[in-house]
Amino acid sequence: MKKLFMVFMAAFLFVGVVACGGNTTAAPTTTADPNVTTQAPTTLEPTTADPYADEKIVLITDKGDITDKSFNQGAFEGVQNYATEMGIEYGYLKPADATDADYIAAIEQAIADGATVIVTPGFLFETAVNAMQTANPDVKFIILDANPANVGTLEENTHSIYYAEEQAGFLAGYAAVVEGYRHLGFMGGLAVPAVQRFGHGYIQGIAKAAADLGLADGAITVDYLYTGDFKATPEVQAAAAAMYNSGVEVIFACGGAVGQSVMAAAGAAGAKVIGVDVDQSADSTTVITSAMKSLALSVELALAAIFEDGTWDDDFGGVSVVLGAEVGGIGLPQDFSRFENFDQADYDTLYAKLVDGTIVVSSVIGAFGDDGTAALQFETAKVDVNVIVFEG
Repeated sequence: MKKLFMVFMAAFLFVGVVACGGNTTAAPTTTADPNVTTQAPTTLEPTTADPYADEKIVLITDKGDITDKSFNQGAFEGVQNYATEMGIEYGYLKPADATDADYIAAIEQAIADGATVIVTPGFLFETAVNAMQTANPDVKFIILDANPANVGTLEENTHSIYYAEEQAGFLAGYAAVVEGYRHLGFMGGLAVPAVQRFGHGYIQGIAKAAADLGLADGAITVDYLYTGDFKATPEVQAAAAAMYNSGVEVIFACGGAVGQSVMAAAGAAGAKVIGVDVDQSADSTTVITSAMKSLALSVELALAAIFEDGTWDDDFGGVSVVLGAEVGGIGLPQDFSRFENFDQADYDTLYAKLVDGTIVVSSVIGAFGDDGTAALQFETAKVDVNVIVFEG
């Protein structure tokens, strides 16, 4: 892992930077606070020589769960991988609900239980981390897809990691059109910035591929919907089924467990899915590819800065980074066996253009509308976008 860290780290620190345990996982149990669910910590045998005897890493989920096979799970795998290798106690908490008060209560519970490092995946944590980083200067915070500076300050005990989701969405949309799909779908969860960037990039990739292939304006249609949550529900599955029944061939399922409902609908319809955050091909044969972020590795890098490398103070604390194609921060899985027309050579050529700046994908998401969409996402003559309001 150290060698991998060294290679990734050189590029990781080159990207635009803005300053502003155990071996098994136990079943969840209820803590003293009945409103917070936590994983029972792994059992370790501390010794006087154990440098991590007083350390504990805790991840707190957003509205999802660590079994969402997407964002939360990908981040937790980074915690689990690193803590297991280093022999550090670790666990997770799931707040009672998705409010600032619930997130603060979960952070307080984690600290009361001995957490020295807290990982918070998601935009929804900005306000809670902004408050708790100041109140707990001896605790280190790693926040993903968010920056407490947006609502306050980014303190020296906090590291903020963003990902260029628009680039990952671009790759997925481009690949789908080259593959031959002409009626596509997008199903997001909550319309938070990261999800909007995925969708914005998806539309741009679709439009770029249409232009490169010489397709007429409006030759491609995209049905576009936000469910308003990150849950798998019968209503979400029904909405996905309705998309497929209307002629949609492939849906980019961009909302944590929302993808599970979309995969179920795709299976019934004989249609396809684009996964999100992590490689979801093992979850369903309907998944042709996934728009991935380097969730686990980026979390491991930040943890290594704390526990191994001694680089937190200089390079991580009080720093926000955006991980894009230049550092391998996003991408598609390197298995194209579920494609017939889009292949490794196509991908490598396209990815290289993101890296060298030949292709620049806009990350602008625009203003929210009543249905959670952003107007600037849809300013393209190549693609007709049909915005659907979810009625689940």
